Amino acid sequence: MRFFDRAEEIAMLREIRGMAKDNSQFTVVTGRRRIGKTSLVWKAYEDEPILYFFVARKAEGDLCDDYIEEIESKLGIPTMGRVERFADIFAYLMKLSAERHITVFIDEFQEFFRVNKSVFSDMQRIWDMYSQKSHINLIVCGSIYSMMTKIFKDKKEPLYNRQLRFMTVRPFTPTAMKEILAEYNPGYTAEDLLALYTFTGGVAKYVQLLMDSGATTKGKMLDRIITADSIFLGEGKAILIEEFGKDYGIYFSILSAIARGKTSRSEIEDVVGRQIGGYLTKLEKEYEVISKKQPLFEKSSTKNVRYTIGDNFFSFWFRFIYKYSYMLEIENYESVKSIINRDYETFSGTMLERWFRRVLIEQQAFTRIGGWWDRKGGNEIDIVAENELDHTATFFEVKRNAENINIRKLEAKSAVFLCATGEFKGYVISYKGLSMADM
Repeated sequence: MRFFDRAEEIAMLREIRGMAKDNSQFTVVTGRRRIGKTSLVWKAYEDEPILYFFVARKAEGDLCDDYIEEIESKLGIPTMGRVERFADIFAYLMKLSAERHITVFIDEFQEFFRVNKSVFSDMQRIWDMYSQKSHINLIVCGSIYSMMTKIFKDKKEPLYNRQLRFMTVRPFTPTAMKEILAEYNPGYTAEDLLALYTFTGGVAKYVQLLMDSGATTKGKMLDRIITADSIFLGEGKAILIEEFGKDYGIYFSILSAIARGKTSRSEIEDVVGRQIGGYLTKLEKEYEVISKKQPLFEKSSTKNVRYTIGDNFFSFWFRFIYKYSYMLEIENYESVKSIINRDYETFSGTMLERWFRRVLIEQQAFTRIGGWWDRKGGNEIDIVAENELDHTATFFEVKRNAENINIRKLEAKSAVFLCATGEFKGYVISYKGLSMADM
């Protein structure tokens, strides 16, 4: 698959490179695995040679051998021979960049935790010593979000706030996903587009795997995902076990419960069978795998809370692949596909609501977007969007089938909202239904 989207990120990285010719720059690029961080940096700097250091899980001396070879090959200059410590290479490059501009890209930066933790304090010391005189464009990239956040945002860590920018790479926008699918399947249907969003959430690698294999319709996507050689089957474990460590079993139980629709703390605890407050906090604040949702304008920070898995793929993986792993272990792929097809309409309906929220965010036409429900659960509005600049608000109902949209019912629920919250006084109020026909 060719490179799509990311125009703003590329422009920013190129602007940073230009600034580095006058003053050293230190940029952190992070985001979940498979999102396309490495490809983004390569694309942004495809017009010049850059030093690429991949932090593999091997001895520091062996890594240094690889990095010395990269320096000599890309810069065409001899270095210092055999080196055992990355700190010596970094100091060499900082000094060299006082004489010539250099772009250095360190990938999987968090792996230095396993190679040699002192690398971070060494880099802090060297950066503070030479950065005022150097012209280095330093880009560090990491996939384990919690570790990258700890390295740069924990006050106890040596590299705390040394970066000048912390760039988080996000999934493809709805516009980009439509462009991609149109290129590979010009006659795609709304069902195909929703399936691509439901299964991948716009994560670049997942989209690429489906497009490159010709899986451009809902049925073909499902066939490609639920098959013996599919990387999708083990993907949740491959990514999240590394994030969660030895407690992954408890986290997986929590996420599995949320994926099955148990969204309140009490409901989740009933499933897991233990107190989970600390785990929920870590999943939300540290790992950023779940989100704590409340109705718009809820005054209490602890009441009427719902937890959701923000990543579409993880939602799908825990709902269907992890839950029915016992079927997959005996290679009963057809039964798993039958279950997914059986429950797909309900599951994808939730994803359709997420899709339209992403569309509204991309349009930048509103200043506040959220949902609303009362504490008894009798009244719920899918999307409430406010523009406080022109005093307008729109209430949206989202259904897969346009025939199931009931604007009168939406107006009645909105009246309950207006009475309960006291918001939007003097606003121009409108009501709108959104369905797959609007994708």
